[in-house]
Amino acid sequence: MSIGVHRVAEVLRRVAEERGLPGTIKVDNGPEFTSRILDQWAYLNGVELDFSRPGKPTDNAFIESFNGRFRQECLNENWFLSLEDAQEKAESWREHYNRERPHGALGNLAPLEFAAAKMAVEPAKLTLQVVQ
Repeated sequence: MSIGVHRVAEVLRRVAEERGLPGTIKVDNGPEFTSRILDQWAYLNGVELDFSRPGKPTDNAFIESFNGRFRQECLNENWFLSLEDAQEKAESWREHYNRERPHGALGNLAPLEFAAAKMAVEPAKLTLQVVQ
C-alpha cells in the first residue's frame, strides 16, 4: 500500500512546522517520492531527496528494520477481522513503539523519551507526527 504524494507533502509540511526540516531525506523510488510535486517541495524547502538504488533495500536499513519489526510484532501477531480492526491494532502498535518500547539504537529509550531528552522537555509535552 502506498500513500499519495499530496499526503507525503502534507505530512512533511506539518513536521517542518513542528520540528524543522533535515537537510536530506532518504527515500525509496516509490511513485510518492519520485513525483514532480515532491521534487518541487524539496527544492523550495532546501531539502535534498537521497534516493536508494533500485533493488537495494539495504540502502535504507533503518526503514527496512522498522518494516521487519512492524511485520514481526504487529502483523504476524494479530488476526484482523476488518480494515477498521487492522487500523486500530496498527495504531495501538505504533503508539507503543513510539511512546513505550525501548530502542537499542536510542540508548534503550522510547523515541518519545529520546526526543524529549534531546530537546530538554518533558515527554508529555511532545507529540509525534508519524506518517501512517
